[in-house]
Amino acid sequence: MRNLFVKRVFDLLAVLTTAPLWLPVMGGVALLVRWRLGAPVFFYQVRPGHREVPFEMLKFRTMLDLPDGQGGQRPDRDRLTPFGRWLRSTSLDELPELLNVLRGEMSLVGPRPLLMRYLARYSLEQRRRHEVPPGVTGWAQINGRNCINWVERFKLDIWYVDNHTLQRDITILFRTVVRVLQRRDINTADNSTMPEFGTDEVEPM
Repeated sequence: MRNLFVKRVFDLLAVLTTAPLWLPVMGGVALLVRWRLGAPVFFYQVRPGHREVPFEMLKFRTMLDLPDGQGGQRPDRDRLTPFGRWLRSTSLDELPELLNVLRGEMSLVGPRPLLMRYLARYSLEQRRRHEVPPGVTGWAQINGRNCINWVERFKLDIWYVDNHTLQRDITILFRTVVRVLQRRDINTADNSTMPEFGTDEVEPM
């Protein structure tokens, strides 16, 4: 519990003191999204947070709305524009998550918040990733990001849950900046986005 308190204090100090840097960038990106993709500028989606409590995660929109004629949307590969790919490769689409950090729904560092429907597919061990607040970046993101499979990704998340410290969080943030500048490990080789986590990838107990 003490580690989580220290983590929260660090998150607030880091986000508030750097606000003069990221707020103008976020405003500029919002204008670009409005110009290139139209309204809405933001993408809202409910995700499981700390202890699996749902919250509404905020990101910049990177895809077009392209109905499939059956009440749904066309595949991600059809909806993700070159501009959207650029936003993702620079991680600028994730800047609004800093507002989630300020609200206490996320941390700067932690396991990435995934989809609500995945909760029923986790093993008991994999569900432990929710023992800490979800992060804007995390241990898995600097060790492969979208280029590792789900089982390995969850193992990295659980390792972080058991070993997180303030010093490690600072190291992860620094390495994240380096990876973003290098634009490494953004997507898997044959997917526009991270592929669906399926029940066949749940490890046996």
